[in-house]
Amino acid sequence: MLAAALFALAISAPPTVNQRWVYLATNLLVDANVASGIQMLSRAQKLGYNGVMVADSKFCRWGDFDGRYEANCARFRAAVKKLGMRFIACVAPIGYSNDLLGKDPNLAEGLPVVDAPFVAQGNKLVPEEEHPLKNGGFEEAKGDSPSGWDWVDQPGKICVLDHTDAAEGSTSLRMSDIGKFDPQNGHARAEQVLHLQPFRYYHVSLKVKTKDFETPGSTQILALGATGQALQYVSLPIERTMPWKQVDVTFNTLDNATVNFYIGVWGGKGGTIWWDDVKIEPAGLVNLVRRSGAPFRVTNADGTKTYVEHQDYDGAVDPKMGNRNWRGDFDAWHPGPTLTLAPGSRIRPGDRVKVSYSHTALIYDGQAMICMAEPKTRELLKWQIQQVHRNLAPDGYMLSHDEIRMTGWDRSCVDSGKRPGQLLADNVRFCIDAVKAEDPGKEILVWSDMFDPTHNAQAKGSYYLVKGDGPWSGSWAGLEPGITVVSWQSNPATRKSSLDHFAKLGCHQVLAGYYDGPPDSIVGWLRDAADTPNMGGVMYTTWVGSYKDLEPFAKALGG
Repeated sequence: MLAAALFALAISAPPTVNQRWVYLATNLLVDANVASGIQMLSRAQKLGYNGVMVADSKFCRWGDFDGRYEANCARFRAAVKKLGMRFIACVAPIGYSNDLLGKDPNLAEGLPVVDAPFVAQGNKLVPEEEHPLKNGGFEEAKGDSPSGWDWVDQPGKICVLDHTDAAEGSTSLRMSDIGKFDPQNGHARAEQVLHLQPFRYYHVSLKVKTKDFETPGSTQILALGATGQALQYVSLPIERTMPWKQVDVTFNTLDNATVNFYIGVWGGKGGTIWWDDVKIEPAGLVNLVRRSGAPFRVTNADGTKTYVEHQDYDGAVDPKMGNRNWRGDFDAWHPGPTLTLAPGSRIRPGDRVKVSYSHTALIYDGQAMICMAEPKTRELLKWQIQQVHRNLAPDGYMLSHDEIRMTGWDRSCVDSGKRPGQLLADNVRFCIDAVKAEDPGKEILVWSDMFDPTHNAQAKGSYYLVKGDGPWSGSWAGLEPGITVVSWQSNPATRKSSLDHFAKLGCHQVLAGYYDGPPDSIVGWLRDAADTPNMGGVMYTTWVGSYKDLEPFAKALGG
């Protein structure tokens, strides 16, 4: 009986872990961040933490700051070494590529536009007018149901036509008391079904006003394709209380001829939000990508004649693409470039033409992705790894292939003949080889999500703006035995399967726990990992830069 009790106690206790790291996302150009980072690590070291993984977007900007950045990095690196902690540097930002794209914004992943109709007006080529949305000002209605809109949530209760407050005309759509009338879902939405052409690019503009609106982050402008894949992901700049404000987003129809278009709130509670003056029109050349893998073409209306750049037209460049406030800074909407007819152009005023090109798109608050299929991308990745080695001499290299939310559509990707999962496998294999060539013998790590069939690499389903069904499946073929996978698949229902998946590949594993939640949640995960071979350790992983729970997290690890 005593032996059985001791055995039960042994299997219920979490295993002791030797590698205990801290994740630090920072900007080492700022002197105060260097000081606070060293202070935090000094505290962590006393608690038994023995490593730090550092993510700094400026690891892509060596040489841009007159030596100040390099000096700060050297000071920080020396302090980590003095503390006796391992130093892991994040490199190869494939999912969050903005700063790497600062070297060349035209390496951004592109979405194709095919044969968009333009018309010659004077000496300019402009998008042919198209207004597929009906009654965007909500002026026509039957009761509280606006005409042209296929439905709204609970008209007369949640959704009410307001004839006293409008941004234009005399009417707006007001949504209020959402949590009262729909406490389970908090839905307040208006929807139209749009019949459009595949691979067309649209600009959505509307006016929004709020008053004591409790859930500004729950508002969305959605465009859903036939399979339910969302085509628009940019976060809306909504505040709790604000006057009428214009909001602009874009979407590409991709391979859809029917798009379900929504404005509204998912998970709303109290307060009020108004919508008005909703417009959808062609987006033109905003965020135009120009490179060999994103060709630009202008033909006559029947496609029998191809016009020549600089002979028939000029202006197919968007200087603001990836250059809003600095290079690598993207926005979803700005005044786009205008095509002008060159002297002696074969295009005459009034002619209709077709324009095909690629543009990039953003996710949430400005996330842009680099094209993995472009040869120059590999050159930049190799350069960045070299610079990190020379300036930081890290103990390990973390490949930042995570949350890659757009791939597979532009000519570079299509001509490769490979699915997104294969492109990712090729790219991570290239990065592994680049690290080995640059700094032999150092540990190479990668986030788990894009290589995990229980997470983003599932066999079925869409993933953001990535092409295909189960697009990232098979990506793990790019990993090799001995690579360390830093796992953030903490879901109790799937984490054991995830651990087994990477163990079968011969990978070492580190559990990236915490996520600004209960510090002791790591205990159950460690128990599930108790019999996993090559389990390397645990990392205190905060997404919001909070280190208040270093102590209780260390205590939960035991030992």
